[in-house]
Parts: sequence; structure tokens; C-alpha cells
Amino acid sequence: MSVPDYMQCAEDHQTLLVVVQPVGIVPEESFFRIYKRISAVSQVNVRDSQRVLYIRYRHHYPPENNEWGDFQTHRKVVGLITITECSSAKEWPQTFEKFHLQKEMYGSTLYDSRLFVFGLQGEIAEQPRTDVAFYPSYEECETVEKRIEDFIESLFIVLESKRLDRATDKSGDKIPLLCVPFEKKDFVGLDTDSRHYKKRCQGRMRKHVGDLCLQAGMLQDSLVHYHMAVELLRSVNDFLWLGAALEGLCSASVIYHYPGGTGGKVGSRRAQGGSLSAEAGNRHRPGAQEVLIDPGALTSNGINADTSAEIGRAKNCLSPEDIIEKYKEAISYYGKYKNAGVIELEACVKAVRVLAMQKRSMEASEFLQNAVYINLRQLSEEEKIQRYSILSELYERIGFHRKSAFFKRIAAMQCAAPSIPEPGWRACYKLLLETLPGYSLSLDPQDFSKGTHRGWAAVQMRLLHELVYASRRMGNPALCVRHLSFLLQTMLDFLSDQEKKDVTQSLESYTAKCPGTMEVITLPDGLKLPPVPFTKLPIVKSVKLLNLPTSLRPHKMKSLLGQNVSTKSPFIYSPIIAHSRGEERNKKIDFQWVQGDVCEVQLMVYNPMPFELRVENMGLLTTGVEFESLPAALSLPAESGLYPVTLVGVPQTTGQITVNGYHTSVFGVFSDCLLDNLPGVKTNGCTVEVIPALPRLQISTSLPRSAHTLQPSSGDEISTNVSVQLYNGETQQLIIKLENIGTEPLEKLEVTAKTVNTKEKLYGDFLSWNLEDTLCQFPLKPGKIATFIVNIKVKLDFSCQENLLQDLSDDGISVSGLPLSSPFRQVVKPRVETKPLNPQESSKVGDFSHVKCVSFGPLALLIHYQLILQHRKHDCSIGEVLAKLLKPLCLTQQGIF
Repeated sequence: MSVPDYMQCAEDHQTLLVVVQPVGIVPEESFFRIYKRISAVSQVNVRDSQRVLYIRYRHHYPPENNEWGDFQTHRKVVGLITITECSSAKEWPQTFEKFHLQKEMYGSTLYDSRLFVFGLQGEIAEQPRTDVAFYPSYEECETVEKRIEDFIESLFIVLESKRLDRATDKSGDKIPLLCVPFEKKDFVGLDTDSRHYKKRCQGRMRKHVGDLCLQAGMLQDSLVHYHMAVELLRSVNDFLWLGAALEGLCSASVIYHYPGGTGGKVGSRRAQGGSLSAEAGNRHRPGAQEVLIDPGALTSNGINADTSAEIGRAKNCLSPEDIIEKYKEAISYYGKYKNAGVIELEACVKAVRVLAMQKRSMEASEFLQNAVYINLRQLSEEEKIQRYSILSELYERIGFHRKSAFFKRIAAMQCAAPSIPEPGWRACYKLLLETLPGYSLSLDPQDFSKGTHRGWAAVQMRLLHELVYASRRMGNPALCVRHLSFLLQTMLDFLSDQEKKDVTQSLESYTAKCPGTMEVITLPDGLKLPPVPFTKLPIVKSVKLLNLPTSLRPHKMKSLLGQNVSTKSPFIYSPIIAHSRGEERNKKIDFQWVQGDVCEVQLMVYNPMPFELRVENMGLLTTGVEFESLPAALSLPAESGLYPVTLVGVPQTTGQITVNGYHTSVFGVFSDCLLDNLPGVKTNGCTVEVIPALPRLQISTSLPRSAHTLQPSSGDEISTNVSVQLYNGETQQLIIKLENIGTEPLEKLEVTAKTVNTKEKLYGDFLSWNLEDTLCQFPLKPGKIATFIVNIKVKLDFSCQENLLQDLSDDGISVSGLPLSSPFRQVVKPRVETKPLNPQESSKVGDFSHVKCVSFGPLALLIHYQLILQHRKHDCSIGEVLAKLLKPLCLTQQGIF
């Protein structure tokens, strides 16, 4: 026997083997549709008996394996069912002849056979026949299952007659010597009258009868026969058949202890009938021992009344521990024969399945290790694939996941062996995918961002490379890109600098044909490959939402002429501090963004690659409002360290906006990187309020700019400086242009004045204006310009100053401005005066004298006059005094743009 059946299990010893094959040309789909219905009839209750027959169906079975039917009867083909198509009566004789030729292949062992004919109607189909069933079509065949049950009953009749015939034959002289195929030449010339030869014949026949009893549903009788066969065969050192008898004893005991079966299909079998079923509650008894039964105690019906009671107590059944010991002994006997390699291999597989049921993984691994080193004939590539796949499955059952993955990977490589004319790359790829769990590898990148790396990185990288190669040979570049992206993302820390360059070059060559996307790839078998975002290319360390520039920031609207109302909220203390990173990101920021204005988010990034990293199409991912992201491109130096990157965008609607992450395009792979998937990222909050669009104003004046600033602006004010030189009593107009450069109309204009740095009583009215002409131009539409005229008149009173003749220095005027306001625009509060006015200090020599300042609308004009006096002698000449009085004054103006 050269072809092992790796699906063998201990309970198969009680089954009858039936082969179902097509005759002639039969569509494969139609054949397997009928085969599925036939194989569903796998258990049949024997009439007027508690016995159950179990059937094992195969659609292909090597005829050479059938020659071992005397050695183990479950290997013998006892039934043949053929399926054929016949459309006319002319084809019927040829079809029936093919049926007879098919029977001749297994003719020496067949108990019965059937022919199912589809498509033939008429007189021939109406003739009653027991071995042929006619059906009009594959859809109109309701009685298939009933025909199969009748067929199995006929098999039972033949089986029972053979069992009775062999069981009643007690004459040693007449017992034939059962042989396996390779033994026949060894027994030529032996003395058939010797006691040794007769015991050999008796032992082998007793073992054969035990097989027949087990198939006939007589578990008690089979145990008795196996025990007797073991004693007889042990006495003559017939090791091959002794191993078979021990294996039969193990199989019968396994069927008793594990009625659900050991093949992995729980519940596929029912509990056995007979007296043993009454002892189901006493199973797994460690004290069960072998009991020898006198062959003379058996009757033609199997067992007499005296011994049946003892058997009913399961005295002949092995304990679970003894089952394994007997399996070891049987396998050691098989190992003595080179031609019994298949039998030895299958016995190892059966023992492993039993040990898996007993949760004895280490002992099971010893059996499997022995199976690996069993030498068979030169196997075909398909048989090698099957062998390694079954070894992988068995290692998986006993919990040896990495060993299972090892053999499955070997099976995958065998699918693409050089000796195969047409390598099966799809089968190779499928088997490689099945090895991933054994190597602690998942194709979901989220599993690698939760903690420390699991598994051997070198083996995992090798496996990923093999997946890429198999995908390429399959002609699927999208799979190549997905697996290479996964390799680069998850194994980046374990790749050398040269490996990083090689992987990225390969990735770029694949993405040139098929760019990487964020779509889920669904394989033909239904497996889904999730997208792989490049969160490490580059690595983001922090995310910070930036406030708008000072000129664009919204401010709370209030009248410049009214009183400031405090909007401070009450302080509420809470001892609960949220440390959740998600809560920190959802925290609302204390500033606001404006609809239609460009908003900025700053990222601190790092390039881990040993070469320059080009990032294209980098933009923001947001939720909450409609947001137009303005993509950016950047080039990061090799191992750049922290590098600031500013991403911008424009909110199109109002509401709460949350920055969830960013998107990139690196090496041709598009990635959507979410902040929740970035470990260790620092952020100041990612949720901000977007308010409706506000007006934007640009202001220009008719005076030239000044290089000096008399007073620095506060954080909420934007100012510029212009200058003018005037003599006391001189008047000049300041023309201010108000241009609406936004998209919203300007609806409101307020003008106020305030005095700053007031230290002296010396002051006068410098500014005057008329708002009527300006207010007629409001509301100011986008793109329109309004003019505002301010009259500057220098009028100072020096009569009260005794020391005016002492060192009169240059004077100055400053003008500062505030943003123009609309009903939606908030206006900053005016600058606080640095010192209040104190009349008692007005007469001090050497201090500054100040005048009132004027602010208008959103444009606040702040006029600041400074007169610097120093101590001089009282006897100075009048000419010196006049020279000082005629010295020009320096006026400086500040305005907003």
C-alpha cells in the first residue's frame, strides 16, 4: 500500500467503505451534487436490532490499497455506486458495459453495487432492476437516499453472513492463512502442518473476525476476538498482524470511550448499541484490564451467555491510558516492516487524534515527530502537500501553533515547487495566509500599535516577503502593495538601513502600476485585508491647533462708548482629573476659528528613514463641519529629528470642528492617519468652534509712515505709525480710507477718543471729525472704500507754565487704531491708561504734559502730545524764549491696515 489516508481516525475501523464514481462523461457539479446526497446517509440502523452500520464514502480510492482488505477490513471496498448519464436507448448497452468494467476493479472484495442513470426514459427505464436506478434528471431524484439505505442493508446481509461463516470455523486445519500483498512470496514452502503455522492462521483469522464484528456493530464481540488474536499472534511472534490486532483493540476501546468520534466532527456519531451502552456512565475507568476469553466460549452467534455478562461490564475494554500504550506497541511492530510504512503512519495519526481528545499534547507531539520521519515511497508533489497539511492540522489540534505554521508553510512552498509544470500560486498564497496566526502575525496593523511586538520578527519578515512574491506571481499588484506596506509599517524597527531602501524601492515600483489606497481588499475566500496607513512615515510627535493671526481673530462685540461688563464665569473646583488621551483630544480650545478664513494646525514630525523622505499631498482629516483641506508637500532630511510642519485649511460651514488626523501620500501609498492610532502623540485639544464669517477691513492714511513707535500696541491691537510736523496753531486734514477686503458687509462704525499717559494739565483739542458723511456710505459692501476725515489742529496754551523758556524739546502726536466692527465682529477693549490724571502734580517741572486722544469706529485714533521741559536760568534773554516757541512740533500718527 503506497497511498496513505491522512484523514484516518480510530472509529473508521467500524465503517464499511463505499466508493462513488462517475461512469462516462458526467458534469463535475452534477456528480458532486449527487455525491453529497449519497454521503449524507452515513449511519443506518439495522432492522430488528440495536446495531448501527457506519458507512465511509470515497469518490477516489487506489485499487492497490484494496489489496490490504484482509489485513484490516475497513480498507476493503465492499460497495460501489456509479453515476452516469444516458440520453437514449442506443447508449444504454455501452453504458452498462462500462459499469461492469468499473466493478471489475474492486470485484474481489465487493459485496454489492449500484448504478444510478440520469436522463434515460422509456421502456428500459421502466424495467424493474435491483442494481440500476433510473432518474429523468438530477433534479427529479427524490428516492436517492431511500435507494442508498436499501443498498446498505444488502451490504449488511453479506457482512453478517461472512462474519458468521468465519466465526463458526474452529478447525485449525481448514483455516486459510490471511496475508498482506508483500508476504505471499515469503510463505512459499512453509510447513502448513506445524503448530506454529496453525496458530498463525488462527490468530490472523481471529483478528479478521474481530474486524468483521466491529463493522457489524458488535463491539463486545470484537473486543473478545481482538484479545484472543493478540495472545495467539504474540505466541508465534507474528509482529505485523499482532500490531494490527492491538490497533483493532485500541480502535474498539476508543469507540467505546469517545462515541462522538475523534476526527474533529463532534456529535457526528451516536453511542453504540448493545450491553456496553448501559455502562456509558462508567467510562474512562483507569482500572480496566485485559481479560482473556476462551475461544470455545464463542457460539455461532458470537458470544455465549456466560461471557456476555462479563463483556457487558466492559472488562475487555482498554482504559484511556492503556489505549495509548497499545498504540505505541502496535506502531513499534509496524516499524519492523519496510512495506508497512503507510500503516505505521496512519496509526500515528489515529493515536494523535485520541491524545488530542485526552489533552495530552506532549505525547501527541512524540507520535507526530515519529510520523514525520517515516519513509514512504517517492511521493508526488500533491501527496507531499497533503502530508504536510495534515501534519499542520494535527499540530494545531494539540496546541502547537508555531509547529503547525511551520509545516503549513512547507506545504505552501511545495505548491510552487520547481518540479511542478504549473505551480499553484493561489494555493501557495492561501496556505501562507493560514500560517500567520502560528507566527503571531496578523494582517491588521492595529494589532501592532497596542503594545510590544510579539513573535520572531525575522521569521515574520520572511513570511511577508513570501506573501509579496506569491501575490506578484498571482498577477495581483494590489496585494503586493498591501503586503509591502504592512511590512514597512509594522517591521520598520527591525529593518536594516539597506532593507529599508530595498523595500521602499520595491514599493515604489509596484505603486507606479497600482497606487496604494485605504480601501479594504477582499480575497476570493472572503478574507478581508484592512488598509495600512503609514503612521510611521513620518512619525508625528505632537499636534497643536493654532489661533488665527491677530488681524483675523474674532473678539467679543461691545460698544466702545459703553461700560465694560465682566463676563468671568464662577470658579468650580473638581478633584476629578481626566487622564484619558481621547478626552484630552476632545477638549474644546479657548479660541475660535472663523468660517472662510485659513486655519492652521502645527505638527512636529520625525523622519526615521536613512534617506530623504518625500511626503506628498499631506492635509488634515476633520469631522463636524465642511472643511477644505489645502494639501502640502514636504521633504524631510534623513533622520531629521523633530521638524515643524504646518497644515492649513478653510472651514466652509459653522459649528464644532474636530481634527481627527491627517492624510499623506508616501511612496505612492495614500494613508489616512487617525490621531487615536498614534501612540504618545501630545496635543492641546483637537476640537474648536467655527463661527460665521466676519468682515475684514484694511485702513490706509494720507500721512507718511514713521520709523518710531511712541507706545507699543497690546496683544489685541494692530497699529502702524505715521508722522506729521505742525506748528502751534497750524491745521491739517488726515484722510483715512476704509476698504472692505472681506466677503461680509461692514454695518457699524463707532468713534471714541481716550487719553493715555496723562501727567500734566497742559492740553488742548487736537482732533475733530464729522461722522455723518462717513456713515452715509454704510453698510460698506465687499470691495468698497469709505473715507473718513480727521482734522488735526495744534492749539496749545503756554500761559500757565513758568519754566517754558527752559529747554523746549520736540513734541509728538500718536494715532492708534482698532478693527472695524459689524454685528458679528467682536472689538477689543481700549488700552488701559497707564496712570490716572492727577491735578496735584501738574505744576512739576520736568514732567510730561498730555492732551486728549480720539478713537473712531473700529479705527481708534490715539493722539499723544509730549512737551519736554528742563530747568533753565531765570535771567535768560527774550530771544532764547522766542526761538524755543517757534521750534516746530513733531506729530506722529498710528493707524491699522
